[in-house]
Amino acid sequence: MQIDREQFYDERHIAIIPMGFCYPGKGKSGDLPPRPECAPQWHAQLLAELPALRLTVLIGQYAQHYYLDSRRRTLTETVQNWQACLPAHFPLPHPSPRNIRWLKNNPWFEAEVLPAFRKQITHALNQTATYPQ
Repeated sequence: MQIDREQFYDERHIAIIPMGFCYPGKGKSGDLPPRPECAPQWHAQLLAELPALRLTVLIGQYAQHYYLDSRRRTLTETVQNWQACLPAHFPLPHPSPRNIRWLKNNPWFEAEVLPAFRKQITHALNQTATYPQ
């Protein structure tokens, strides 16, 4: 994101909302998906508390499938088409060590998408609205 620690943890500007609010357990090749009832139960209520929301970063396929009409697309296709998600959303792969292979197979992500993402973050942070503490 290329923002400092103080900016990242400033709750007046940045909120982190997971797709699920509990650990779903371990599966064969990593963690299980988030529980399906969690986001519908809580997200609308939480987002209603963030009326000045400027940008939602959709990290990983579960967030992208929930918020975008991307169920027929792969994560790669969704991230490649990030411009179509603006101005409200920006899709990214999960920054997990398990995705090192994906990053190596998709060098366009680091060369093209990350610089655009950083510009969007800077733009969103430079807008004047903040949330009360």
